[in-house]
Amino acid sequence: MPVRLKSEADLNRDEIPPGTLYLLILKTLALQGELHGYEIANSIQRTSEDVLQVEEGSLYPALQRMLIKGWVTAKWGTTAGNRRARYYKLTASGRKQLALEISQFQRVIGAITRVIQTA
Repeated sequence: MPVRLKSEADLNRDEIPPGTLYLLILKTLALQGELHGYEIANSIQRTSEDVLQVEEGSLYPALQRMLIKGWVTAKWGTTAGNRRARYYKLTASGRKQLALEISQFQRVIGAITRVIQTA
């Protein structure tokens, strides 16, 4: 199997911290409304200034789990490029979950910050 060397763009991208993908998707939908998967991934990448990249293999299973949990709804539509795509929209339950995800994230980041700032 050929080895793929990482490009400079790959080296400048960090992995999305475990447990934050829902947070990133929910926040993106809260800010931008109804989006299809590619738009969600592109928005996260653009907003993070190309540091974070959501791969399809992570995005679509996460969106499916979010549908099952009732955090988002989905409907089929057509993109500007005339392609069929599933558009996702935040629900009231998704907004509550977003608040919970932000609270948990801030608590964990605060704890990590305290540990790394300890002399």
